[in-house]
Amino acid sequence: MIADREKTLHLPGYEKGENNIFWVQEQPSSFLTPKKLIGVLLNGADEFEDSDEVYEAIGEVLQEISNDKSEEDIRNICDQLLCMLKPERTKATANGAMKVLNAPVHLGSMVDNTGQNVEDVKSIWLIQRDDSLKVDAKKLEKAEAKLQEKQDKRTKEVKTIAPPKLQTATASQVTSKKDSKLEAKGTNRTQDIRIENFDVAYGDRVLLQGADLTLAHGRRYGLVGRNGLGKSTLLRMISSFQLRIPSHVSILHVEQEVIGDDTLALNSVLECDTVREELLKREREINAAINTGSVDPLLNSQLTEVYNQLQNIEADKAPSKASIILNGLGFTSEMQQNATKTFSGGWRMRLALARALFSRPDLLLLDEPTNMLDIKAIIWLENYLQNWPTTLLVVSHDRNFLDTVPTDILHLHSQRIDAYRGNYEQFEKTKTEKLKNQQREYEAQMQQRQHVQEFIDRFRYNANRAALVQSKIKMLEKLPELKPIVKEVEVVLKLPDTETLSPPILQLDEIMFQYTSERVIFSNVNLGATMDSRICIVGDNGAGKTTLLKIIMGILSPTSGMRHVHRNLKFGYFSQHHVDQLDMNVNSVELLQQTYPGKPIEEYRRQLGSFGVSGDLALQTVSSLSGGQKSRVAFARMCMGRPNFLVLDEPTNHLDIETIEALGKSIQKYTGGVILVSHDERLIRMVCNELWVCGNGSVKSIEGGFDEYRKIVEQELEAAAQTK
Repeated sequence: MIADREKTLHLPGYEKGENNIFWVQEQPSSFLTPKKLIGVLLNGADEFEDSDEVYEAIGEVLQEISNDKSEEDIRNICDQLLCMLKPERTKATANGAMKVLNAPVHLGSMVDNTGQNVEDVKSIWLIQRDDSLKVDAKKLEKAEAKLQEKQDKRTKEVKTIAPPKLQTATASQVTSKKDSKLEAKGTNRTQDIRIENFDVAYGDRVLLQGADLTLAHGRRYGLVGRNGLGKSTLLRMISSFQLRIPSHVSILHVEQEVIGDDTLALNSVLECDTVREELLKREREINAAINTGSVDPLLNSQLTEVYNQLQNIEADKAPSKASIILNGLGFTSEMQQNATKTFSGGWRMRLALARALFSRPDLLLLDEPTNMLDIKAIIWLENYLQNWPTTLLVVSHDRNFLDTVPTDILHLHSQRIDAYRGNYEQFEKTKTEKLKNQQREYEAQMQQRQHVQEFIDRFRYNANRAALVQSKIKMLEKLPELKPIVKEVEVVLKLPDTETLSPPILQLDEIMFQYTSERVIFSNVNLGATMDSRICIVGDNGAGKTTLLKIIMGILSPTSGMRHVHRNLKFGYFSQHHVDQLDMNVNSVELLQQTYPGKPIEEYRRQLGSFGVSGDLALQTVSSLSGGQKSRVAFARMCMGRPNFLVLDEPTNHLDIETIEALGKSIQKYTGGVILVSHDERLIRMVCNELWVCGNGSVKSIEGGFDEYRKIVEQELEAAAQTK
């Protein structure tokens, strides 16, 4: 393209040689090569919007070439040059045909023949350079500078989205000299864990400052606090030894799912007992040596020693123990013999939990263990952990789980950790009473300060009471300074208002669904819902709960049967994988803009604020938010479409206890219908007036509510335990 343009423009100093090849004549150093002038035109061709910009770039240079031409003549030349440089701009005004010059143009001649039509210019060749056609170097440099300035300005106007800055957590800690000496000598044998005066930060944000954490051996701790304060980060700091603890204490953090391979599920759990695995390996090696005819007299004694050690650790009972754990977490006998690669991510997380329970480390760290479990598995885990022999630290937002498992509660707030004896219910009572006492103490001191200050102000200039005033001032200075009690802001979630729809709203008649001819998920389903419905779907994992939700919303079509919905019914769907569906590279406001474009920024901010995502939090990239904060963003996006019937699949995953409580209250006030799948017993008891149970190839509504369903589950667990 540039070569074509150079053939079209011909300046002094350019010569035409054989075969139409252009060359530049050698010039004295006092001349500025016209090639630079052509460079201004060609390199800036795409930047010129009109002939005025061409004139601005080279007008002074053309005026220098011919002093007898007026400004209007020069502008006409610039207009013609623009047509040559960008012929597509003249398409509309050239009687429908583009004009392409087939010969070079000499600028000096164009100045002399401005009265003639450019179409008459056929071929103008410069044989000898006219020394009068000198180009002022300063003026040409000025033209180049203007063009460069314009290009830089346009480059700045192009907005580029920088990739989100990856942040990492860091920790610092002060250790006592006594502990350091014991650790150095290798004589530290305590099973208690004390982490004193430590800080934890995530990027630029301080999560904990000057905090203390004590974990007594054999006690079970529940770590609670609002979303985003650093509970999961603290567990990672401990498990990665960024916070120093005694080196002889074994730690296991259940955070990542088991890698899928050909290992059987049962063997995957058994492999965690490394002592047993090493003894079995040694047994196989000795037996192989004996069978191949080895005459080493020590082999028999070594084999006897291995058998004694296997007997001491009760190695023969290990498969039964592993099977009981797997069965309690939902793995049938057939599933236990399947390769780990055949399981989904949720089931592989259960495998990771089973491995941790089987290996029994000195410190077990669990982060939201109930998220991946159905109600039956949660009840089994609650019972199992009540007899846990070592130290347990668990992050959970399941209120019933925290009332059942922990012996102590650790409350993370205000960049510190407060310890409370008892379960979550006792913690709430103690914390409420503690806050009341602190408030009373603060108010009493403020009254005393005010009374003393009034006395000082009244008698400050009274000579007779000068000594007494001075003593009062000293007393005021010695009073301990109490900070006002800062209460945590109450979480409020605001679901959209809806208009009442006349029944019937939703009806399933004789619904059957099957993925293959051999696998029927459920059949003969006859259920209905209204705008007043508060329905919870429960059942074992894989029983078809999510499948039923998708049929209700029309995402899946039933194999047989009929689904009837009101023509004005508008579903709001909250998927259990909602976090995976969010764009992690934008902030929350931009995320809502993508889904609902064209609204004022204030409306997006207001919608996010109604779900607790306000201020700077709404401008952070989604990837930097905690799991609970991402859930709130997903709720805000779902509700911005103003649905009148909510379908919620595991909505409490990653939400803190206060937010779950707020969700329950907002559902109670919601004027539309609600169907949810949940394993959170407190939320179910709080909002649901009907229970649909998935299992055994059917979906049925049961009377008696959650109490009746819990009885059924406990009976099934007892029956399963008796058969083992």
